[in-house]
Amino acid sequence: MKFLSTLAGVIVFILFFGFALKNTQEVDLHFFLNYELRGPLVLMLLAFFIAGAALGILAVTPTVFRHRRERTRHEDTIQALQNAQGAASATPQPDSVGTSR
Repeated sequence: MKFLSTLAGVIVFILFFGFALKNTQEVDLHFFLNYELRGPLVLMLLAFFIAGAALGILAVTPTVFRHRRERTRHEDTIQALQNAQGAASATPQPDSVGTSR
């Protein structure tokens, strides 16, 4: 299995390397206020891919922290319920024998 994943990684690397070699032409990226940026197409694509991944991680971060807080709260509740159940089962229940009708 390790061999297959290594082989797949090598194949993907070769494909991306070939893509980079085929897209070396210069491109102009025009921003507002007459600011422009020049660079190879493959570097522009890589930069925008990295920026998009970083923005995606930042967008998900609050949700991850909220889920961690909720998980901790639920674990505390489960622990409290288990402790209460253990304490309740330790005390013997009174008999109902001898009660009059």
